Amino acid sequence: MEEKKLDVNSIIGFLLIFGILMYMLWQNQPTPEELEAQEKAKQEQVEAENKAKTQEKTKVTTAEDFTVGTTDSLQLVNLKNKLGAFAYSAATASTKEETVVESDLLALKFNNKGGYLSEVKLKKHTDFKDRPIYLIKDNNASLNINFGTTDSRILNTKDLYFQPTVTKNGNTTIVSMKLKVSESKFLEYRYELKDGDYMMDFAIRSQGLSDVINSSQPINLDWNLKTYRHAKSISYENRYTEVVFEYEDGKDDYLGQSELSDDTAEDVTYVAFKQHFFTSILLTDTPFKTAAFESKNLVQNEDVDTVYTKAFSVKLPLELAGGEINKSMDWYYGPSDYKILNKYDRNLDEVVPLGWGIFGWINKYLFIPLFTFLGDFLPYGIAIIVMTILIKLIMSFVQYKQFLSQAKMKILKPELDAIREKHKDNKMKSQQETLALQNKAGASPMAGCLPALVQLPVFYALFQFFPSAFDLRQKSFLWVKDLSSYDTIAELPFKIPFYGDHVSLFPILASIAIFFYMRLTTGDQMASQPTQEGMPDMAKMMKYMMYFSPIMMLFFFNNYASGLSLYYFISNLISIGIILVIKNYILDEDKIHAQIQENKKKPKKESRFQQKMKQMMEQAEQQKQTQQKRKK
Repeated sequence: MEEKKLDVNSIIGFLLIFGILMYMLWQNQPTPEELEAQEKAKQEQVEAENKAKTQEKTKVTTAEDFTVGTTDSLQLVNLKNKLGAFAYSAATASTKEETVVESDLLALKFNNKGGYLSEVKLKKHTDFKDRPIYLIKDNNASLNINFGTTDSRILNTKDLYFQPTVTKNGNTTIVSMKLKVSESKFLEYRYELKDGDYMMDFAIRSQGLSDVINSSQPINLDWNLKTYRHAKSISYENRYTEVVFEYEDGKDDYLGQSELSDDTAEDVTYVAFKQHFFTSILLTDTPFKTAAFESKNLVQNEDVDTVYTKAFSVKLPLELAGGEINKSMDWYYGPSDYKILNKYDRNLDEVVPLGWGIFGWINKYLFIPLFTFLGDFLPYGIAIIVMTILIKLIMSFVQYKQFLSQAKMKILKPELDAIREKHKDNKMKSQQETLALQNKAGASPMAGCLPALVQLPVFYALFQFFPSAFDLRQKSFLWVKDLSSYDTIAELPFKIPFYGDHVSLFPILASIAIFFYMRLTTGDQMASQPTQEGMPDMAKMMKYMMYFSPIMMLFFFNNYASGLSLYYFISNLISIGIILVIKNYILDEDKIHAQIQENKKKPKKESRFQQKMKQMMEQAEQQKQTQQKRKK
């Protein structure tokens, strides 16, 4: 076999290949300028990453983020035919669909198509399942301007593409959404979001569109919102979900709770799409001349309709000035909290249903300040108990007057029965002598009714206060997880009509307390009533009420806020205690009887009211006698 050897030609070939490779490496090595450029690029990348980390709250977008939507001449012609002057906005549409900004309270997303908010998240609040609170999400809201153009088109901004620009000015984030006809002509939505504030500045203005917008046709701003469910009981939450608006220099009104309701108003300064504990409000610096509202209930079946509560809409006219739009407004997206809304000094406290007239005043100037003070240093459940005790102590003199009146009537009962027996054939005479005796003794059935009437404003004000108290939301007490919602000690495998599918303990306790309270008071009321025809039926009716009222309380409050049931439970317990103290330690029937006898001896002048009543009774008796004579 021939031995293989490395010949000269092979060696020369390897050397040539090696030389060529070395030459290529030498030729392709980076120059000092290229090495410097590479190092600079690395530094820029590191700086960009650091900048992105520092801008987590707001993603800034600029005009450089836009790319031409289409360069096809045929498509441009089609856009021109469809949109006219606004074809420019579609042709320069952004490749990004949304613009994202944040403050310490709100996380917002703007849809570049339509220029309006596609998502509003309240960062510091969660719903009953600990999920974030979204007022806007998944196309449940829209803002649209419907207008005509000078080339005979009707356009809707919700279908057109806006170009976003985001800038920062200290703690303020400015979002400019421009619907462009050209680089210098546009319709702009301008939002200014501030840290520590649920209110955003909002403006709609146009520039250079006087020859584009048809001023002879109406320009309408349409705002629509389907309100999300956030509470455990959707029906209870829906009861406090409604449209509230201010009009004609400070008047306020609402649409109510109908299945479908609508209304119109003039000189409207704000529109609130109010949910139970959260609200979306559009405010304006200069009133809208008119507004058309609509509300539709979306909860037909609580077991099936579990996502939305109501659908709201409002139509507002926009006016041109010199052929341009220039409207300054504000958006509020946040809690329906009286303390927060009242700070804006724009009558927004009316969004919170605290009651009308005197009931609202009691809540605003007494109960809210008192409860806020107590809640600053006490757990909210304890604050409710302390507040209830203070109110009952203040109102205890009313109960004393009521029981004093009942005691006087009870002592006079034998004499009143004797008068009725003596004049059983002459009711007019019986009534006259009864009034005369009561007047001399200083006792009257009305004296027992008036103290009860005094308590009604307080009762109704508190009935409005507790369901509207935002501070109670998601605050726990004992077995209760949320004082603004019903408490649950047992889930039922079935649903009881008007009661629900759960058992709440505080309504049970409140019902028991009401039963014993009525048992105490009903006996005294019956004992103080004079014997007369029909009294057995009256006694039977009062006995039925003694059982019916607690049962009604049990059913009515099973789905109500547990904070309200806690109040009624404590309130009735205290009332029972006050009654027992008054009856056993304060009121002395012997002393009252002696006082009545002294009063009888004193000459007592009849009041004008008593004189008038006496005259009316005498006239009625005369008319009755005249009619009897005519019949004979």
